[in-house]
Amino acid sequence: MCLAVPGRIVSIQEEADDALRTAVVDFAGVRRQVSLAFTPEARPGDYVMVHVGFAISVVDENEAERIFQELARLGASEPRQDNSP
Repeated sequence: MCLAVPGRIVSIQEEADDALRTAVVDFAGVRRQVSLAFTPEARPGDYVMVHVGFAISVVDENEAERIFQELARLGASEPRQDNSP
């Protein structure tokens, strides 16, 4: 089974071609480089669902929080630590 996980966009590397845009995304304190090829509307501070290094959708903060809670309930993640500025 595949799983997409939510993360918050910290910064975006803009490119002339939207297919090449990437972002640094924070996953409960762990930061990773993620492709924004499928989510050209994404902006810093947005929450995105990420699967195999690609942001596949933008979700609001309430939805991201609901998913964090469900993952924690299932034991699939550590409790979320808010590292927001």
